[in-house]
Amino acid sequence: MTSPNPFLQLDRQMVGDVYTSSEVMDNLTILCDEFGSRFGGTPGEKQAADFMLAKLTEYGLQNVHLEPVDYIGWRRGEVKLQVISPIHKEIPCITLPHSPACQLEGTLIDMGDGAPEDFEARAADIKGKIVLTTSEVKPKGSSRWVHRMEKHGRALVAGATGFIFINHYPGYGPATGGIGHNGASLIPGISVALEDGAYLQRLIKQHGEVKIRLTSTDEIAPMVSWNVIGELPGQQHPEQFIMLGCHYDGHDISQGATDPASGTVALMEAARVLATYAADKLPITVRFALWGIEEIGLIGSTQYVAQHADELANLRFYLNMDMAGSLPNKGIVLNKWPELEPILAGWSAEMALPFGVEQSINAHSDHYPFLMAGVPTGGIGTVGGPARSGRGYAHTRYDTLDKTDMTSLREAAVLAARLAWRMANAAASGDWPARQRGRDVVAELLDNPDNKEEEAFFARLDAFYKQARAEGSQ
Repeated sequence: MTSPNPFLQLDRQMVGDVYTSSEVMDNLTILCDEFGSRFGGTPGEKQAADFMLAKLTEYGLQNVHLEPVDYIGWRRGEVKLQVISPIHKEIPCITLPHSPACQLEGTLIDMGDGAPEDFEARAADIKGKIVLTTSEVKPKGSSRWVHRMEKHGRALVAGATGFIFINHYPGYGPATGGIGHNGASLIPGISVALEDGAYLQRLIKQHGEVKIRLTSTDEIAPMVSWNVIGELPGQQHPEQFIMLGCHYDGHDISQGATDPASGTVALMEAARVLATYAADKLPITVRFALWGIEEIGLIGSTQYVAQHADELANLRFYLNMDMAGSLPNKGIVLNKWPELEPILAGWSAEMALPFGVEQSINAHSDHYPFLMAGVPTGGIGTVGGPARSGRGYAHTRYDTLDKTDMTSLREAAVLAARLAWRMANAAASGDWPARQRGRDVVAELLDNPDNKEEEAFFARLDAFYKQARAEGSQ
């Protein structure tokens, strides 16, 4: 049975507007077809930032501005992968962002799906070789989700001289993704299609030793990106705020339509209808952020958290919307805030909109800098349904506008807008139980079987990079 809805009129106005407007798809079309990938350092990146700045201003948001983000960027060059023994053959490939230019020859070692346990057990075999591993996120033999960055990092720490990433989806081509660590990777990394990776794996199985030559001309250089920020000021407590965020940069080989632009435009649409129907009623501020350069290290959001540290005590919740407009079974994934589950369940009934709620933590989207700062965080994610084994079209050249769906974009927009309104009112009334965590509580949260291994490894990787760079500068 539907619960009484005290915000029924506002809900109807916002939902009705979104479902009778083409604005969300119009914006997505412009972002993808006119500005391309919006990858850091491309002309379309700044064009997209300026476009979103103008749109948020048009919608009636206030304090709309760009915040520059300085970082070490990367430009794609030429790359060639050649098998030189036991046969001679050239394999199509792409370099991975922040892969350094190289001239490398070496022997391949097949690490299968890249389970952390396998990297530990075979460290002696990996040293001096070029690691081959797949993009499968739940490797055989591992009890947890394993990111590309961890597989690359484990190869590096074990002494590998190169890294080859095999897309585990057939017919999608190579899958891209960053491998840098506050700048260039210490070893080159490339990606190949499943079909070509399977061929290399068969060669290893049949002949034992397979040698390759890898040459590339990628460039590492200082660059500037931009976060796009706007807000709807609160009428009672403007210093308090909730925040909705999504990155807008895709990868340079694709339009990045589902990942992330579907979430980008859903956030913009939520901002539009909240500005139209609720701007004069919001008790606290709702701030909207469109992040630059998430794809190569969460750089835009990380710098924002550092630069706005003095405001974070007043941030009641950060809702992440990374690729939200393309996700099936939309619900809310909280980052270990069980006290919020009953509130969200009540809102689901009140909104006559069944959505699930889950609890998890990962370090691979823009919620993470806020989580580490102690801010209550969560995001729109897939809740329930069959488990996904990876990104699908995302991070491939086929993540194009035709992979998106108007209904899914609208679902994400109205879910975000309706929840933002309710969060703002709950926070203003004192009915919002989530309180910021201290550093000790955050550390304790990460010190559990689900997160401890990954956190410990990335701390080890950070120390590895610092030592290597210190030795390299001497």
